[in-house]
Amino acid sequence: MAKHIILLTLVALSLGFLAFAFEPSPLQDFCVADSTSSARVNGQPCKNPALVQASDFSFSGLHLPGNTSNPNGSRVTPVSVAQLPGLNTLGISIVRIDYAPWGINPPHTHPRATEILTVLEGSLQVGFVTSNPDNSLITKTLQKGDVFVFPVGLIHFQRNVGTGNAVAFAALSSQNPGVITIANAVFGSKPDVSSDILAKAFQVDKRVVDQLQARF
Repeated sequence: MAKHIILLTLVALSLGFLAFAFEPSPLQDFCVADSTSSARVNGQPCKNPALVQASDFSFSGLHLPGNTSNPNGSRVTPVSVAQLPGLNTLGISIVRIDYAPWGINPPHTHPRATEILTVLEGSLQVGFVTSNPDNSLITKTLQKGDVFVFPVGLIHFQRNVGTGNAVAFAALSSQNPGVITIANAVFGSKPDVSSDILAKAFQVDKRVVDQLQARF
């Protein structure tokens, strides 16, 4: 009997750790982020509730197209806790993504969030790559009104495969999902990752790595 109790306790603790593997549930109605505070916490410190206003829970501008005049031909307009303080501790955020014809949202990851994307205009090729050792590509072409989900932490991308502009909205399961653009992180780190390391990792000549790092 004692062994069963110990086993059940361990299972309960394991489930508890899984439940809180990402962002814990809030312990109050809200915790509006106080950007002026110098406190260091896992997230943002709470603003005095007596000073909270409706504007802390509101953001305007997602109806406006983003400027896609850049090498990727896309623009992400985020609404995370940095733009909307009322999202703090609520575990959710949203982005608008605009794509020029054949524009891409390059391969990237969100270390703290699963993403669910809805196409509002145009056609998008989307996909993600599973973890080692399989590294399988899961990809699909979406049309207006289609929805696709990118699991937390996996490398994923989108590409406009239409002749006109495309627009998508995506919700993420974190108020601060983070983003790691693979090319930027690998070839644009400060200071540089040693070109010898990258040449061996990518199985290319060191000069190729030097050229890539010079672009970032």
